[in-house]
Amino acid sequence: MALLLHAQGISKDFGGVRALDYVDIGVAPMETVGLIGPNGAGKTTLFNVICGLPPTAGRVFFKGVDITGLPPHRICRRGIARTFQLTRPFGDLSVQDNVAAAVLFGRNRGTTAHIGPARNSADRILSWLKLDGRRDALARDLLFSERRRLELARALATGPELLCLDEAMAGLTVEEAGELVEILRRLRQELGLSLLVIEHVMKVVMAICDRIVVLNHGSKLAEGTPQEVGSHPEVIAAYLGVDGALGT
Repeated sequence: MALLLHAQGISKDFGGVRALDYVDIGVAPMETVGLIGPNGAGKTTLFNVICGLPPTAGRVFFKGVDITGLPPHRICRRGIARTFQLTRPFGDLSVQDNVAAAVLFGRNRGTTAHIGPARNSADRILSWLKLDGRRDALARDLLFSERRRLELARALATGPELLCLDEAMAGLTVEEAGELVEILRRLRQELGLSLLVIEHVMKVVMAICDRIVVLNHGSKLAEGTPQEVGSHPEVIAAYLGVDGALGT
């Protein structure tokens, strides 16, 4: 099967520091790929390169087209959306209007004449994320878990084929994370989404991912199924420094 996303030989230097060292990663249609590794391994830098940060070396292809270094808004309009570790909604806008703005100015490049349809689309997305009861609340008044889901709603509003999630579960309770996992599973099936997921909660990674790529010090350490990666000695050592198993 042809890959939807293929990042080849990605290296990224910041001054004298090499954050990524010839990393390859691919995502197939409707596949969920986990990207894991210790803090500072290069995970978010790889996301940034996929979403427009020019690499020092390597190329990024989406649906067979070279998108390396394109401005983020053009990459978004081609069908790649991402979330961020720190959520920054428009605090003085309603939840509905935060999502409607993403509908208008994301992939479809709408105008103010399309506000009504954009709000209708926003309401549908908020229902998926179980935020429809908060549609009229100001974004600044949301609970932390609700802000996490709003961040996901705004990304979905751009109509992506590939959704890149940067620690979407961070700070959530076990129950909240479990609920979000189920939402993502359903959306992947209903919308035909591919997912590339950075996550430190190993139980989430093992539950949701078809394949996992492990980075360490900017290089690919391992790749395989959750079961293969979870029992890989070098992966265990990179995370724990001791013998044991991940995901427990």
